[in-house]
Amino acid sequence: MLTEFLRDQFFTTAWFGLMAFVWFGWSQEDPPRRWRVWLGVGSAVGVAFAGAFGILTALHWGQPTSLQGKYVWFGVLVAAEVVAAGVGCLVLARRGRSRWMAWWVAVVVAAHFLPLALFLRDFGVAAVGVAQLAALGWAVPRLRAVTTTSSRLAGPIMGVSLLLSAAVGAALALPNL
Repeated sequence: MLTEFLRDQFFTTAWFGLMAFVWFGWSQEDPPRRWRVWLGVGSAVGVAFAGAFGILTALHWGQPTSLQGKYVWFGVLVAAEVVAAGVGCLVLARRGRSRWMAWWVAVVVAAHFLPLALFLRDFGVAAVGVAQLAALGWAVPRLRAVTTTSSRLAGPIMGVSLLLSAAVGAALALPNL
């Protein structure tokens, strides 16, 4: 979002749009009735960002990227994230706490934005992760007070934060076309 690399800016905006779609989708597992339309709208807007900025990424693929020479370590980071999310969900399932899976995955995703910001040389990504972690911490007592799935709050927290980040990324990237 705050990178000097236009290709990375386009890709991050597209990726955040796609992930907003995913999180809004997961939040539709058990939403309050009044949220349903808004979750669908969020999903649609996320897909629009993903499509438009995915095309811009492809059109600017030859431009420099902050990941040049770091692809292996970037892969290690992503693999560690996937393993942490998967192992945590397995532990939650075995302990009969599967309703917390969405929250756990959200925490892992948000935390991975911190080292990701170093790879991308984009501290806006770290700011998103910190904001998400704070919001997910805020959600814990609310989730403990109910028996619904954690996707009810974790999904919108992640979806809204990623969609807003995609919008900021778009606003910063488009003047550079």
